[in-house]
Amino acid sequence: MYTPDKSPVLQPVTLGGLHLKNRIVMAPMTRSRSDDDGVPAHYAADYYSQRAGAGLIITEATNISAQARGYPRTPGIWCDTQVAAWKRITDAVHRQDGKIFLQLWHTGRMSHPDMHGGDLPVAPSAVKPAGQIRVHDGMKDFVTPRALAADEIGLIVEDYRRAAVNAQIAGFDGVEVHCANNYLLEQFIRDSTNHRTDPYGGTLDNRLRFPLEVINAVIGVWGADRVGVRISPITTTPGDTPLDSDTMNTFGTFLDELSNLGVLYVHDIEGITQMSREESGGMSFEQLRKRFRGAYIANNQYTLALAELAVSQGNTDLVSLGRPFIANPDLVDRLRAGAPLAEAPKEYWYGGDATGYSDWPGMR
Repeated sequence: MYTPDKSPVLQPVTLGGLHLKNRIVMAPMTRSRSDDDGVPAHYAADYYSQRAGAGLIITEATNISAQARGYPRTPGIWCDTQVAAWKRITDAVHRQDGKIFLQLWHTGRMSHPDMHGGDLPVAPSAVKPAGQIRVHDGMKDFVTPRALAADEIGLIVEDYRRAAVNAQIAGFDGVEVHCANNYLLEQFIRDSTNHRTDPYGGTLDNRLRFPLEVINAVIGVWGADRVGVRISPITTTPGDTPLDSDTMNTFGTFLDELSNLGVLYVHDIEGITQMSREESGGMSFEQLRKRFRGAYIANNQYTLALAELAVSQGNTDLVSLGRPFIANPDLVDRLRAGAPLAEAPKEYWYGGDATGYSDWPGMR
């Protein structure tokens, strides 16, 4: 008779040269608990180590430079103080026999001058995002970003390389390059946000050039077997605004290139909601998965049952869960026991202190 503790998703698995406790990945979740200098709070070590029952933890998105910042109280990895704080976190996770990757982040146009001393955020092209963004004193309208000059792009590649080196110093097991959610690298990939006419825009090969230069730089530090890439190949925004002219070809080609580079895994946000995983407009996540030869991590409102189905059908190797980890530090144990899951009120998701962050109890 089937019981949750026998689930193949909860059994040990090897990912490249990493021996993981199970196929459950803790997804990156911005929690806004760092200080204004991007230094993670001391209690972040408790938060991450409490969740080391996951096969792999991927940290909250972490700014590679001061220019990369888009939101208040998000962590960085560009200075010694930040590195030292992260080292306390990785040591705590490793004491629990956990594995942890750092997610490398540049928000690009998804930012505001308030985060940059009045300077405009940067982007591939001067295309203003719709809506508002939260800054230090509340919500403000997005602004039109400044298009990067060609000679600035190499400087950002170097920022990624330096951040990858700092991640090694901080004791991480690998890194994930954030190439999703309409942040800087994806802004270069999409033809809706990249209107450049130089070697970094126009054709698909040109639009992929900068992200691939970044990933190559990170591979040069870590080796391809310790580098993952996160993508979000949806066709439209929640408001049905097209994101590019041919999403399937764009991301299929990108995955071909990532296969050729031999990166460890692709971490795919499959649609806007679980109900929209197989979108209209010629989008198929199952077909995309077949374009990539490495490991595949599926993400988007998965349950244990959905994860088991996806693994059994060969549609994924691992499954990442985000929100359930907020109030359930021992999530994997709860899944194994078939125990009910706690839910965290929204007021604890972003900002605050240790309350609603590192003080959730385990099963009683």
